[in-house]
Amino acid sequence: MGLVLVLTSLPVVLAACSTEAEPPRPVTETKGPAGPVPAGLEKFYAQPLSWGDCAPYATTASTKTAFGVKGVECARLTVPLDYAAPQGETITIGVLRHRSGGGERIGSLLFNPGGPGASGMAAVASMTEASAELTARFDLVGFDPRGVGASQPQVRCLTDGERDAERADDIETDGSPEGVQAQEEESRAFAERCAERTDHHDAMLANVGTRDVVKDMDVLKSALGDAKLSYVGYSYGTRIGSTYAETFPRNVRAMVLDGALDPEQDPVESLVAQGQGFGKAFEEFVKWCVTEQDCSLGTDPATATKAYQDLTRPLIDNKAAVDDGRLLSYEDATTGTVQALYTEQLWDTLNSGLNALKSGNGSTLMKLADTYNERGSDGRYSTTQDAFTAIRCVDDPRVTDKAKILESQERYMQVAPFLDDGRPDGAALDSCAFWPAPNTSEPHTPNVEGVPPVLVISTTNDPATPYDAGVNLAKGMRGALLTFEGTQHTVFLQGIQCVDKAGEDYLVDGTLPPEGTRCTGR
Repeated sequence: MGLVLVLTSLPVVLAACSTEAEPPRPVTETKGPAGPVPAGLEKFYAQPLSWGDCAPYATTASTKTAFGVKGVECARLTVPLDYAAPQGETITIGVLRHRSGGGERIGSLLFNPGGPGASGMAAVASMTEASAELTARFDLVGFDPRGVGASQPQVRCLTDGERDAERADDIETDGSPEGVQAQEEESRAFAERCAERTDHHDAMLANVGTRDVVKDMDVLKSALGDAKLSYVGYSYGTRIGSTYAETFPRNVRAMVLDGALDPEQDPVESLVAQGQGFGKAFEEFVKWCVTEQDCSLGTDPATATKAYQDLTRPLIDNKAAVDDGRLLSYEDATTGTVQALYTEQLWDTLNSGLNALKSGNGSTLMKLADTYNERGSDGRYSTTQDAFTAIRCVDDPRVTDKAKILESQERYMQVAPFLDDGRPDGAALDSCAFWPAPNTSEPHTPNVEGVPPVLVISTTNDPATPYDAGVNLAKGMRGALLTFEGTQHTVFLQGIQCVDKAGEDYLVDGTLPPEGTRCTGR
C-alpha cells in the first residue's frame, strides 16, 4: 500500500463556539520596526497593520464560526513572495489577534497549530479563554502561514469533486505494476494541478516552505512591535519554532514546543516513527475497548487487530453506505480511525463507528474522515491537505529510491499492523517526486547558539509525534523537557493543570520546570 505522513497538528474535536459580537472598528497601528531588520526588508518590518472585523477572512464554514468569537480582530501582513527578491512580487499573511487585558502586558504570543497547513487564526480564535494568565499578559496572535487559509494566495490543487473522488478510489491498495503506474500518474497530475491552480504558480510552490514561513514570522513580530518572539508551536509547529530559532537566534524570547518532530529524521524515518505512534495508540484504544460491553473488536486484545482488518479490508472491493449518499472507502475508514486515535475523547466515537460498519453503515467513520480532511457539511473542503503536501515537498528531500520506499512500507506495517490492507506492496513515487521546485531544507540538528532555553513538551503515547522525538528536540535545542503521561496528540492549554501551569510560568517569567518533571491526569 502507499504510505504518506499524516497531518501533525492540534487534534480537531469540536468547532470553536461562536458568539454574537459587534465587529471591531477598524484601526491602523504602526508599531514597527522592532528588533533587528535585515537589509532590504525595512518597509516590511515597519509596515502598519489595519485591524478590523475577522468575518471577511473566513474561507470555510468552520472558520466563519470560529472567527465569530468575541474579542478578536484581524489584519493582513504583506511579505515578499521570494525573500531573495524582496522588491518583486508580494503576498499577504492572515493574522488574528485577541488583545491582552487585566494584567501587565508582556507582548504578543504567536501560535502555530501544525499541519503543516493548519490555520493558526482558527486555533487562536478557539483558545481565547484557555488561559486567564496568558490572556492577561499577552496578545494572543494566530497567523495562517503563507499559502494557507486566509493568507493570499492559497495553495490550491484539487477541486472539491476531485478530492471526493481521490478519497473514494482506494488506488493506493493496488501494488501491481499497473496499480503503481496509476498511482504515479495521479501523483504527477496532482503536482501539475498545484502549479496550474496556485497564483504565482511554480514561484509560490518554491517559496511556501518553513524556510520562508519563519521569515514571515520575524516580519510579523516586528510589525506587532515586539523586539523578541514569544511562541507556542504544536506538532509541525515545533519545526517552525526550531527553524525560527536557528534562523533568528537572538530574536527569541521564549518558546513552548509541544508534540515535537524530530529535527534529524528524514521523511522515511519520520514516516515509520509516526506509524509506530499510531500503532501504540491503537493498542491503547484496544485496551480500553475490550473493557466496554459493546467493543467492536471483541473481548480479546490478541485478536483485535485481525477483527479490525476483517471489518475494514472488505471496503476495498465493497464500499459501505453513508447517510448522505456517498460510499465509505477503505482509505476513509482508516483515515477516520487515525483521526479518532489523536485523542481519547474520540475513542467512543470510533467504537460506535466500527460497530455501525458491521451492519454496513459507514456514516460515523466518514464523519471522522471528513473532520480530518476538513470537509464541511456543504461538501466544500479547506485547502489544508493541498498546503500540507506543498509544504512537505519543499521542506524535505524527495524519496525516489523505490527499494527504500518498499522497505519503509514493510517497516510501517510491522509497527502499525492494523493499517495493513493485506494486499501486495508497490513502490509508487508520491507527488513530491514530481514537484516543480527543489526542497529548501534538510533534516539536521538545529544550530541554536545564542537561543535562550526553550520548553519542549512530549506525551508518552502521542500517536502522531512519538515521545522520543520530543526528547531528541529538547536535547538538540538544549532546552527543558516536560513529560506528559497519556495518549493524545499535544497537551498544552488543553485543561491539564500540571502542564498548563508549567508552560504559563515559563512564558510569563522564564521559569522552567525542574528536570525530569512528569505530569499525569487533569
